[in-house]
Amino acid sequence: MEAAILILALLFVAFVALGVYATVKAVKAAKRGVDRTITQARRTVEDTTLRAKSYGQGGVGGELAQLRLSLRTSMRATQDALEAGAAEDASLKESLELFRRLRAHGHELDEDLKRMERDPDRARVAAQLGDLRERTERVTHAADSLRWAARDRARRFADDDLATLSAQIDIEAGALRPWPEESGGRDDFAWPEPAAGESSERSRPGGADGAGVREPDTASGARPGGDEPPAERPAITARDPRLPHSYPWQKTTRPETTN
Repeated sequence: MEAAILILALLFVAFVALGVYATVKAVKAAKRGVDRTITQARRTVEDTTLRAKSYGQGGVGGELAQLRLSLRTSMRATQDALEAGAAEDASLKESLELFRRLRAHGHELDEDLKRMERDPDRARVAAQLGDLRERTERVTHAADSLRWAARDRARRFADDDLATLSAQIDIEAGALRPWPEESGGRDDFAWPEPAAGESSERSRPGGADGAGVREPDTASGARPGGDEPPAERPAITARDPRLPHSYPWQKTTRPETTN
């Protein structure tokens, strides 16, 4: 009895612990989903604001907004391309590590550009604008190089796979057609028919001297060696239905005699 109670208590504790673990995992997953949604919403708002500033605001502020927008767009596109490719190609993991190091420089540059936007001293900002533009171009060029290299690699693998698949399909298509070409139902080796006015005897290839051997025409009934043709058999006529039919095993009926 005590053993059964102990087992039930252990099962209850296990179920409670499992429920707590599942609840914690669900809460963490929900929190990550909410954080991801908030991050995406914030990113969308910032990109929309920067795009509006770059088109609607001129001068130093508009150029800073354009630099930030190009930097963020290039970094985000490269990150998405490398993460998607690394899931299928293990060799891109090293490129992904390099991009993470580059992303740190990109975040630092984005913070510098954001501080320059809030700086009231426009003259000082304009003086440093050339250096900021050069840094932005270097970071975006490096990110673009990684992204296009990953895409070229994926396209090359797809082309090689397509070429291999096409070759295999050609081999299979050839294996499915084992029959020879049709000759149209004609016999190319048939003997030619004799022309009109010629003898009905045919010449066939003879001996080594090339002379043809003449075959006698047996269509008229003549036999080789001068033998007479066999007599013709009489035609088989049908039995008269009016006559009684008899079989060979039946005895002949004899007439009755009276003494």
